[in-house]
Amino acid sequence: MLHASVSRIALSCWLAMGLGMSTIISTPAQAADLEKVTYLLPSLPSLPAFAPWMIAKQKGYFKDEGLEVEFQSAQGGVEVAKQVGLGNAPIGGAIGDTPIIVRANDIPVKAVAVLGEGSLMQLVTNEDSPLKEPKDLKGKTISVMAYQDTTFYSLLGMLASAGLTKNDVQAQAAGPANVWKLFLSGDVDAMAAVPDWIGLVQAGGKKVNIIPSGKYFPSMAQAIIASDKMIQEKPELIKKLVTATLKGMKDIMDDPEKATADYVAAVPEHKGKEATITSIFKLYNEYVYGKPAQLGAMDAERLAKVQKFYLDQQIIRKESKVEDLYSNEFVK
Repeated sequence: MLHASVSRIALSCWLAMGLGMSTIISTPAQAADLEKVTYLLPSLPSLPAFAPWMIAKQKGYFKDEGLEVEFQSAQGGVEVAKQVGLGNAPIGGAIGDTPIIVRANDIPVKAVAVLGEGSLMQLVTNEDSPLKEPKDLKGKTISVMAYQDTTFYSLLGMLASAGLTKNDVQAQAAGPANVWKLFLSGDVDAMAAVPDWIGLVQAGGKKVNIIPSGKYFPSMAQAIIASDKMIQEKPELIKKLVTATLKGMKDIMDDPEKATADYVAAVPEHKGKEATITSIFKLYNEYVYGKPAQLGAMDAERLAKVQKFYLDQQIIRKESKVEDLYSNEFVK
């Protein structure tokens, strides 16, 4: 979900956001002064994975930066990168790995912030399962989002750490709706999952064992991406968008319960599911967001390691200069 093809569902979704008193008393001139910006996300904006963005809008963080943000969906992170690279949107959401993949195809985008120091994908098994680390996966069935997806690439990285390849397991590409359902029903031994799916499985009553992928392979969390051209021509706009989004993430890090209330106000379809949303936020805090020394900063050494793996696995045909894959100037 959330990157190279983290979701195959393409749907524009406009969310009705709650309005605070400051909005009610805003004058037409003030509203007219807001710069309208399209922000591309790789899947449905209503997914908990995109809570930092929704909270940022709900709490007026974009508006504080003088922006009126409208979210649209693309078919995965690679498509987001393509559209951002073409100039059809100034900014988008993907995965920290995305620039590695698209730069190899001459799409000039960079990650301008990463949402957490951990990895988005975690390997999940049953609590009482003997599968405790990658070496135990040989011959086992694993549900994955898709074979052309960063969560699957992260699984390959975990397998490689134990001297295994994709041929040593039975990976089933199930799509975003069935990755977790196959695991919940017991039809697979494990799943390569993001916190959203882990939370749904736990809500379904299954007790799980979570094997952090970052312990075995340095894949990354979600990222904010922008084109080289936009970075050069409108750095102030990129800075504003990054600042507001990271504030939304920080709210989740600081107080998951309060952030849940703000998120549900922004995405009313989750009303009544607050306990599940809070549990998902806590999973993001523990396994993805972590406690980074610098909120939003990319790790060049980590990028280099992931790129080498992608090249060795022939996921990409050529490598890029690491400094062309990211910029930390907008998180300082």
